Amino acid sequence: MINSLGIKKSPKDTKVVVAMSGGVDSSVVAALMKQQGYNVTGITLKLYDDIKTSVKSRQCCAGQDIMDAKRVSDTLGIEHKILYYQKKFKTEVIDSFVDSYISGETPIPCVQCNQTVKFRDLFKFSKDLKADTLVTGHYVLRQEDNGKGKMYRAEDKDRDQSYFLFSTTQNQLDYLRFPLGSVNKVQTREMASKLKLNVAKKPDSQDICFVPNGDYASIIKKFKPQSFKQGYIFDVKGNKLGVHDGIINYTIGQRKGIKISSKNPLYVIDIRASDNSIIVGPQDYLNIKKLHLRDVNFLCDLESFNKDIFIKVRSTGKLLKAKVKILREKLEVDILQDEKGVSPGQACVFYSKDKFGDRVLGGGWIDKTEKKNYPHN
Repeated sequence: MINSLGIKKSPKDTKVVVAMSGGVDSSVVAALMKQQGYNVTGITLKLYDDIKTSVKSRQCCAGQDIMDAKRVSDTLGIEHKILYYQKKFKTEVIDSFVDSYISGETPIPCVQCNQTVKFRDLFKFSKDLKADTLVTGHYVLRQEDNGKGKMYRAEDKDRDQSYFLFSTTQNQLDYLRFPLGSVNKVQTREMASKLKLNVAKKPDSQDICFVPNGDYASIIKKFKPQSFKQGYIFDVKGNKLGVHDGIINYTIGQRKGIKISSKNPLYVIDIRASDNSIIVGPQDYLNIKKLHLRDVNFLCDLESFNKDIFIKVRSTGKLLKAKVKILREKLEVDILQDEKGVSPGQACVFYSKDKFGDRVLGGGWIDKTEKKNYPHN
């Protein structure tokens, strides 16, 4: 028999590991697996030592979340384990985040987290437990085709998390399952209430787990205080306009907080770590025509790029038509629609459309951008 997870075993003979963050999504997934008769083990990752935050801060993977995951597991009567990955997380996610900001990029630590401690280390741990699959509460769809997993955008496009999972390997995707890809958040909360889970009304996490209240500068100051170095602010013609207090306080496309008087709005056009300078100018200078990518991950054969290709350069952004040129070590992406304010350090994720929906073909990290109107790319 083939069970609901597409595995040729009865549910009771199928060992399932559920990644439990302590939130409503992963808790519902654990409950559904238990309800369907699977042999379930919940695993929660402790990724950092607790950071004092305001009561308004809504993070994931904090101390309270670990306790919530434990309570849900006790309620369901499933085994629960905690893996202490603080050292790995510090090295591979926090340090990478800090270094990326210092170099003038805009990093996405949630992708790094999925790429390392979650889908690499937790994947290996699940395999060591002889589990048949690793199940998560991510909102993505997975389709099976000739024994291989394919990833698609979730049916609920407002909750879709495929952008954050572009670095998933084919080997990992074959092993992973995502039961929430076909439902929306309202339905998930309704299921949590019906299952009488204590997290049914718990707010969604919004902040990056190790960045309290979205204050990136405080994290960088904690780990590398020397990075707050003054430098000059120039306009697009090279005229000196003022002084900044550190490039880490700026992101591409930023308008507020530049502190330069001008009759027309000024935006951050470029961040140059090489000479510690900020370039500002009119919004038109933010228009992007080409992206250069590094560390590309493919979830398809290269022939798939001969079809109509779409990209996302923001998790909440729309699909943009694009043309991809595959080079030996990097990729060039021509954006065929208007897009502004894309920064190195962000991700570019590829999609194509087929009968199942918007398929994820992979993606890479933006190494460099070329702007339409800015001559100093």
